[in-house]
Amino acid sequence: MSLFDELRALGVDIDGGLKRINGNEALYTRLLGSFVKTIKAHTVRPDFDAADCTEAIEHTHAIKGTAGNLSITPIYEGYTEIVNLLRTGQPEEARKILEKMMPIQEQIIECIEKHTM
Repeated sequence: MSLFDELRALGVDIDGGLKRINGNEALYTRLLGSFVKTIKAHTVRPDFDAADCTEAIEHTHAIKGTAGNLSITPIYEGYTEIVNLLRTGQPEEARKILEKMMPIQEQIIECIEKHTM
């Protein structure tokens, strides 16, 4: 199965992502590699400091933006909800969403790495 087929199976809107960059598959593939680097540089773990969520909000927002630009829908939607919960003082609810989303995120990252690294 190809990279794009596997990502589609994981809920990524490949067609939407490609549309944003005029159908340039090579560019989209490179951007997916950059997305992996963004995730690794801005990792948000479920054990974030609930008393001071500033860093978690910054990292979550960075991941959300990159995922949205590439139409990586499951990650975009999850991090959108997480950042909204953190900004409204609901860190425990955000933590629950993050814990549910982590396996999906890991599958997407593994898929991208398998095909691009």
